Amino acid sequence: MTAPPPLRIARGPGAAGEAIAYVRRFAEREALAEADTLAVIVEELVCNLVEHGCGDAGGDIELALWREAGGTHLRLCDGCDPFDPRDAPQPELPPERGGGGGLAIVRAWTRVLGYARADGRNRLDLLVPDERGGN
Repeated sequence: MTAPPPLRIARGPGAAGEAIAYVRRFAEREALAEADTLAVIVEELVCNLVEHGCGDAGGDIELALWREAGGTHLRLCDGCDPFDPRDAPQPELPPERGGGGGLAIVRAWTRVLGYARADGRNRLDLLVPDERGGN
């Protein structure tokens, strides 16, 4: 399936709440058992963009979700600093102050399908398996 039109979210304090509401609507429509898992993953990714991604620059966040064989495809696009989660250092767990803990969750609960940077924007594609699985 091709990606549906994304939800465009303004980067800022309300971004995570808006993204989670989108996830909940999607999960309800698709009758997903892993709605909470998907919500945690999206919250971690969006909060990281808002808090650490690029200061006041970066523009909107785009989020798209769709079903495909084996799970839910999650696509996140942003204009923040280049960031491929596969290249980030693996934090020591449990983290002393939470740093890197969310990224560890994303890595454990998803499979990175791809990362690209083009025209000043990042595009991250993840698969959230129907049952929690590793990379």
